Amino acid sequence: MVGGLCFWHDPAHAQEAAEARRLGGLRRRKEGTVAGAYEFEGLDSVPKIRRLLEIATVDTLSQENSISRNRTLAYLAQMALKALEVGEHEERLAALETLLEPRQPRRKR
Repeated sequence: MVGGLCFWHDPAHAQEAAEARRLGGLRRRKEGTVAGAYEFEGLDSVPKIRRLLEIATVDTLSQENSISRNRTLAYLAQMALKALEVGEHEERLAALETLLEPRQPRRKR
């Protein structure tokens, strides 16, 4: 901050700030378009992470065969196995919690 004004409010940077806002808007629109095209909804659950791995795998498979492509496929397979493992653990934990819930003492309010 020079002169008490931040980048966004300093008249000396008005043009740069306007361009930054424009680029930010373009990025958000592009992000929405790409996410929609790939049916990608985020990374906050195991099924959503699996979807990203599927997208990356299909895109990698479409590339010309190379050592780099094969390494990437091996890495994606490793990550897919980990995602399956985590998903199975989540399912088993949810089943145990459901089974044990009636045994939990009720909390007084």
